[in-house]
Amino acid sequence: MERSFEEWVAEAAEVSVAGWDFSWLDGRATEQRPSWGYQRLLAERLAGASAALDVQTGGGEVLAGAGTFPPVMVATEAWPPNVAEATARLHPLGAVVVADEDEPPLPFGDAAFDLVTSRHPVTVWWEEIARVLRPGGTYFSQQVGPASVFEVVEYFLGPQPAEVRRARHPEDARRAAEAAGLDVVDLRHETLRTEFFDIGAVVYFLRKVVWMVPGFTVEQYEEKLRELDRLIRREGAFVAHTTRFLIEARKPAA
Repeated sequence: MERSFEEWVAEAAEVSVAGWDFSWLDGRATEQRPSWGYQRLLAERLAGASAALDVQTGGGEVLAGAGTFPPVMVATEAWPPNVAEATARLHPLGAVVVADEDEPPLPFGDAAFDLVTSRHPVTVWWEEIARVLRPGGTYFSQQVGPASVFEVVEYFLGPQPAEVRRARHPEDARRAAEAAGLDVVDLRHETLRTEFFDIGAVVYFLRKVVWMVPGFTVEQYEEKLRELDRLIRREGAFVAHTTRFLIEARKPAA
């Protein structure tokens, strides 16, 4: 028997959203992946590093799956539940997890790492990245691009201003990296299809990715959620589009 709106929402409202593992959405939502394969490229760069830092590691899921770590492997994370998850996941693999507020300065000395990485950072402190990189070192990151999943955002919040839709543009990242003294050696951007197949998947997504609809609660948006539930049942899915960009920047050799 098809589940009711109340059943879908109750389940999604109770499940844990700790960590950065989205496997709860398997079969309930899909997200097209960028063609470049970030984790594979990350593994290649880690294999050639001597000291690496993964910034805003989340629960450490991506880093843990990237293969063998260099002799020095450090990860930072700000959210306490993720710090605990990342510690449990990464310590057995030889990585140190540092609880950090994600505000400058990074808690490391100058020129401490030859590789700094980050997947989907909320904020990028370019001057700090440049400071902790050794001359000739590399920053390698996959980031969320402009107006990502804004079909969801604007469904709940209405049309967003042009400056909000343009935020996180890859060309802005290029300019910021260059202003910090880094040379951008690779910059790629893709728009990808995302589908939500039940209203519980939407609720879970908004609970986990909290900056999409700030302060989201089922109670506040119940009417909109019921409308969206009817749309999904009628059309089979709610379609949105994610944007991603890959950036690689190098600190000039001394």
